[in-house]
Amino acid sequence: MKNLIYIFVFFFFGIISAQNADALFEKATAQYNDGNYDAAISSYEQILKEEKVSASLYYNLANAHYKLNHIAPSIYYYEKALQLNPNDADIKNNLEFAENMKIDAIEEVPKTGLAKMVNNLISTYNFNTWAWLSIVFSIGFVVLFLVYYFSVATLKKRIFFSISLVSLILCICSVIFAFQQYKIQQNNQAGIIFQEEVSVQNEPNARADEAFQLHEGTKVKIIEDFSGYLKIELADGTQGWIKENALKKL
Repeated sequence: MKNLIYIFVFFFFGIISAQNADALFEKATAQYNDGNYDAAISSYEQILKEEKVSASLYYNLANAHYKLNHIAPSIYYYEKALQLNPNDADIKNNLEFAENMKIDAIEEVPKTGLAKMVNNLISTYNFNTWAWLSIVFSIGFVVLFLVYYFSVATLKKRIFFSISLVSLILCICSVIFAFQQYKIQQNNQAGIIFQEEVSVQNEPNARADEAFQLHEGTKVKIIEDFSGYLKIELADGTQGWIKENALKKL
């Protein structure tokens, strides 16, 4: 009986929390439409504190920062939105506009044709979507195989066997892509420079020589951390060390 009460209370407050988040989102959207971007940002951030994240929330928050010419926050939240919805054309388009405000222009090292194709395919969906697709294809395989098994006609058996085999292959591919996407997210942790100007050093200490400078809004790959410093790599392969508080991890 006590467990049922706990479940009911948890479910009740979950509904209340979701309703509050929806109300806050509508309020923030209205503030944004009225041109009150600071208030909209404050409202959107309240939703983030309740951990009610979504691609649309990050996207709207990025738009509000973009309207105020906040370079780093706008790029950061567009990137967060893309993590949840990597195929959204509006997010990609607005991210390009925000990146035009950056000072640093870094050319990405081109990938080989095959590597680029595989990377683009894996990046089509996030880890969760690939996982769900693998479940769908596995269910499809089981259903189609059962239909094949109980079919009498030879033609039907061939057709359903072939389709079930395709479903099995797609299931396996989806599982592999899900793990690859998860591995990419874990091993290729990135961050956005939030300080207006950052000194990138050759070594992780205050006495090290400056190698070059970066400016707010630049995206970097985080390789390792050491004693309050992060070793970073740029899109062109250049590496260096910066203080941990100079960026915000994605």
